[in-house]
This record gives sequence, structure tokens and C-alpha cells, in this order.
Amino acid sequence: MSQQRSPQRTDVPGAVRRAPHGWFQALVAVLATLVTMAVLAALGLWAAGASGLPDNAFPRVVVAVVLIAVGGSVDISGGAGALATTQGDLTVLPLSVTLAGALVMGAAFLRPLRHRAVAKTRELAGWAARVAVLWALALIGLSLAARQEFAVSTGNGTLNAIGHLLGTSPRVAFRADVPLTVVIGSVWLLGLFALVLLVSRSAPLPARLVRFQESVRPAAHAMVVLLLTYVAVALVVGLIEAASGRHPAETFAVLLLGLPNLAWLGFTLGLGVSWKGRVEGPFGLPMPHALDTVLRTPTNSTVNVRTLADVDGRAWWLIVVAAVALLAAAFLSAVRSPARVPAWRHAVRLAVALVVTVLAVCLLARVSAHYGLSLLGIGEVGGPLSAQVVLWPRWWTALGFAALWGLVAGFLGALSARRVRRHGEVTRT
Repeated sequence: MSQQRSPQRTDVPGAVRRAPHGWFQALVAVLATLVTMAVLAALGLWAAGASGLPDNAFPRVVVAVVLIAVGGSVDISGGAGALATTQGDLTVLPLSVTLAGALVMGAAFLRPLRHRAVAKTRELAGWAARVAVLWALALIGLSLAARQEFAVSTGNGTLNAIGHLLGTSPRVAFRADVPLTVVIGSVWLLGLFALVLLVSRSAPLPARLVRFQESVRPAAHAMVVLLLTYVAVALVVGLIEAASGRHPAETFAVLLLGLPNLAWLGFTLGLGVSWKGRVEGPFGLPMPHALDTVLRTPTNSTVNVRTLADVDGRAWWLIVVAAVALLAAAFLSAVRSPARVPAWRHAVRLAVALVVTVLAVCLLARVSAHYGLSLLGIGEVGGPLSAQVVLWPRWWTALGFAALWGLVAGFLGALSARRVRRHGEVTRT
């Protein structure tokens, strides 16, 4: 009877385990991510009033925003022959779109790997490669679609009269840089995979890296939870503002395009970080009234809790929220760590994690955008048809405050977690 058993039956479970890593699942992950990002970008742009762009430019603008959200490069140019020229550049991430795409792609990447403690390096690399290949092909297609030229209205004044008289209509064009977009977008995807493996408790690691998860994952996971909590709280505040405010469409534009930008900016401000910036011109990026007021000055302004509180006294609550959120994150990190880890080591780990987090926020939330139109030498950059929005952090103070807050919060969080039973603790009877 023993000879009748087929040794091939043991291969069936292995085949089942390999199935979730196939090309079809990779295609579903890519499509789900891009559709989510496109829907959010379209709704945000519609709320911001971009649906009325001429020459049916709206769909291509949506595609451009999706590419920008993953770090893609979109060039802006234009003019009206020799009579008019435009200048423009844009360095700003619509982090609502970026975050939505990251959450969907992260969940799709982890789904075939759940319920496992260890995974082979070759298996992880193969699964990531399938998704990355399809992602790169999708970026190429979107980059080729993200190009458009449309007319720019110069209003009803002198510039419009001159343009009508000369038969010229200023036009603006944008187009994605295909190679650069594919490279940066692929780096974004691979960085997301690394982050997901780093912070997720359910993500399996290669055997050689398992020993590092106890020292890295608790603090990293706590930082991700902290950032997502800030976004959730900001979403609730934004919805209340939209329901009770006078400009609900503008508020929804902020929520759908730049909610993490403002939420994480508020987090750094609560830590004591100062930012420098300026807003000028009739255009701008969606932002709260208090921040817009502080930035609309002839010269660069300093944005911190004090300057915001001069416009809106509620800004002082940013410090309280940051302190409470950091202590909660420190407690979470300590509870998820083995009981044998001393308090000072918790403090150091949280400080390192917070410095990296603040550095990432400062890189992602900084803004540099300007646009200028010149028609026959009228309306140069800095004139009535120009706009400029810049915002950047004071780097060393940002990282210094992050290290200090991390050390203090990490130590207090470790002390508060001593009464909680944790991994690695043995109960004495």
C-alpha cells in the first residue's frame, strides 16, 4: 500500500502558496493603486475648480498629478510665439494622493505574504520584481498621456486687449519627463516595499534579517501609526471645517490633495520646528487661512506656533497634541519591544526613529512653486500675472528638536510600559 502513495501530492501546497505571487495579482495591485490615486486626484482637482480648464485638459492634469504624487517630473512651458513667454516650476507633492496610493500598494504587496514569519529573499525579490515591472510600464503609459497645451486667460484688462488686437492667445503646456518619471516612480515603489517590510508586524523577513526586527520594528511602527493618526485627526477637523465654514469646496480640495502636507507640517510645528516661506500673487496652493496670512508678506516669513497663534490662537494646541501623540507612540514602541530592553535604549531608538521621520516629513512637505507670464514685456515674474509659493524647514533645528523630543518621550514611554506585560517577559508563579 505504501507504494501506491504519490510523492507528487506534497507539491500541491507549495503550488498554492506560489499562486498569490503571480503576474495577475501584481497587475491587480498596480491597477488598484493607480485607480485609487486617480480618483482622489480628480476629486481634489474638481473641488479646486480645475474641471473648467480649457481644451479638455482636466483628465491629463489628473494624470500629471498622479505622476507628481509618486515623485514624477512634469515640465511647464508655453507662450504665444515671440509675443509671450511663460516661466514655471513646481516642487510639491499632493501627499493625500501619495498616501492613498501607498496604503493600497502596501496592502496589496503584503497580502500574499500574510500569516508567515519568514520568507526567502528570492521569493520577496521575485514578487517585488513582478509588481515593479508592471508599475514601470504603467508609468511609461501615464507619462506619455500627461502632456497638454491650453490657453491662459489674461482677464479683461490691457493684456487681454493687446492679445486680442494682435491675434495672440497665451498658452501653457506641460509634459511629463518620461525617463525621469519612470526612474523616480520606481524608486518610490521600491522604497515603499522596504518601508512596508520594515514597519509591518505581519510582514515576513528573510531569515538573516529576523534578528533586527526587535530593535527596528517597534519604533518604526510607532512612527507610522503616529503619522497616520495625525492624518486621521486632521481629516476629522477638516470635515468639521467644511461643514461649518464658508468655503467647503476649498476645504475639500485641501483634504483630497494636501491633507498629510498640512497634518505633518502641524506635527513638526508642535515639536518647535520653524519653517520659512512666502506666498505672493493672485494664485496659490490650497492652504488654511492662518498659514496663508502668515506667508503673504513682501519678504520671507517665519512659520512657527507663535506666528500662527498671532492669527489664530488655537495654534498653541499643536504643542499639546504633539506631546500627547509622541508619548503614546513611545508607549506603543515600548510595549511592542521585549521586556528586557532598558529604558535608555528605548529612548535612543525612538530618538533615531523620530529624527528619520521628521527628516522625511521635511523633505516631503516642502514647497517650491512659481508661475510667471510675460506678454510683450508686460507681466514679468513678480507682476500681477505671477504667483509664487515657497516653504522650507530650518533643517538643523528640526532634527535637533526631533532628537530631544525622541529621547524624552522614549524614556517616559519605557517607564510607563513597565507595568504592562510584554513580549519576552516570563510570568512568575
